[in-house]
Amino acid sequence: MPDSHQHLVQGVDHVAYPTFDPAETVRFYRDTLGFPVVHSICAAGWGPDNHPDFIHFFFDIGNNDRLAFFYYFGLTEFAGGPQGDVYSKFSADVPSFFIHSRHLAIHVNSEDDLNEYHRRLDASEWPVEMKVQHETIESIYTHDPNGYMIEITRSLRPVTPQEDLDANLTIDALLDVVAGPTPSMDALLVRKAELIVERADKWPSEQPALAETTEVPAR
Repeated sequence: MPDSHQHLVQGVDHVAYPTFDPAETVRFYRDTLGFPVVHSICAAGWGPDNHPDFIHFFFDIGNNDRLAFFYYFGLTEFAGGPQGDVYSKFSADVPSFFIHSRHLAIHVNSEDDLNEYHRRLDASEWPVEMKVQHETIESIYTHDPNGYMIEITRSLRPVTPQEDLDANLTIDALLDVVAGPTPSMDALLVRKAELIVERADKWPSEQPALAETTEVPAR
């Protein structure tokens, strides 16, 4: 068992925030600062019945660190109120999923390391509140004393070049549909399919790595 004070984390995996304007967010980080889009998740039908469809997209900020944003379809901006952490206050009717989308995630290298932090948290005043396997990661979550949600995460497998390409298709489709009057997950998926048809012929020459088989290690 690791020493109780051994440092196991390996820096920031990603920092995540909500956005009401994905087009300007992408324009600032990807197009102005030059941070590539490296992953995205199209979440349709996740969570309880009142949870909207959303896009979770990630920018590469160097050193394998990422900055991520959530965009919720059909959710309009709202004023402050009694909910939230020590800096951000939200009104009582703001959905909890929106508040908790603001979180810090830090990375560990192995399942043993993740379990060690699970043990430490469960032995503290801030026990693990949930443990979740996402598409490429496994994570534990709790809130710190300030009310910030903290995630500790490990990779289940590498993100492949094919998934990087898929992320960019997703974001390009997202920018197209949010420019219209009624953005939705259905509209995004239709537009993404259209982009695949439009661009598929160019991929063998522009993306030679995509023609190779990507070996995914066993978990």
